[in-house]
Formats: sequence, structure tokens, C-alpha cells
Amino acid sequence: MASNLWHYLSLPTAVFTSPVAAILTPVAAGALVGYTTTSVGNTQSIYKALRQPPLYPPGWVFGPVWTMLYSAMGYASYRATVAGLASPSSTIRELAYTSQTLYTIQLATNLVWMPLFFGMRKPLAAFVDILVVAGTVLGLANNYRKIEGVSFWLLMPYLGWLGFASYLNFGVGYLNDWDISDEKIGRAKKSN
Repeated sequence: MASNLWHYLSLPTAVFTSPVAAILTPVAAGALVGYTTTSVGNTQSIYKALRQPPLYPPGWVFGPVWTMLYSAMGYASYRATVAGLASPSSTIRELAYTSQTLYTIQLATNLVWMPLFFGMRKPLAAFVDILVVAGTVLGLANNYRKIEGVSFWLLMPYLGWLGFASYLNFGVGYLNDWDISDEKIGRAKKSN
């Protein structure tokens, strides 16, 4: 009974059992969040005005990288779900359902990051959020490893990028005294 409760926190199984829906759902959701966040505020000018840690990439890199990562995570969810639900093992089938919930949670928390960081200008909240995303993806990868190996490996670039993005988020927060408000950015521009 308790395990069934978790299923209510998941995208519908039909999303996971269609390769097209599994790939397009995170890509479209990511694009929508990116578009709405950038239309509310100028993320490129904010990004350029912030003090950045070493190794930070140019802003244009993020869109293509996230599109590839969203595609890979979507395809991994499809493979793991189809393999897991077809398994003769009830344990593996339940793991597939649990993975759908973990996937949905990681996607939702992933999509919240950009509005937290660029929309609300809360780098500390965004950093906590990205740590939650990374922890959830670690759990998801562990489940996928037990269900289907390719799905596990498809998440590895995502985990690597989450590590790098966590470093960037922390670095920007720390170097800007965890304040990236318009007032702080305006003062930083005037002092340069």
C-alpha cells in the first residue's frame, strides 16, 4: 500500500513506455522553463555580470548541453521502464515503478533550478536544489543499474554535468556573497 502511494508522484507510465514521449517530455519541459525564465529576465546579462569561478563556460553552452542531457535521461527512463516492467521478477518491476517516481522528482527539481537562480536570484536555494537533483539522480542511477545497464550509463554524463553545475552554482554564490540581486549586480557593474 505505501509503495503504491509513491506511484501518484510520478508522470504517467505511458510517458515512460513511449520512446518519443520519454525523450520529448524533459526536452520540452526544459525548453519551456528556459524560455519563460529568459523572457522574464535577461539571463545572459545576469550571467555576464556575475563573478564566476574558474572554468565557467560561455552562456550559449548550456542550451545544447541540457538538450542532450534531457534527451539521454528521457531515453534512459524509457529503456529502464520497458525492461523493468517486462521482467519476470516482481522486485525488478517494483523497482521500475519506483524509478518512475524518482525520475519525476529529479525532473521537477531540475526544472525548478533556473527559476530559483535566474528568476528569484536565490543562488543558495538553487544550490540546495541542485544537490537534491544530484542525490535523486544517484538513487535513480542505482535503480537503473539493477534494471538495465545501458540506462545506467546514459545517466553518467548527467551526473557529471550536475557535479560541474553544482561547482558553478556554489562558486557564483560564494564569489558574489550569495547575493545576485539587481542591486548587487548593478553595484558590481559600476565598480568594474
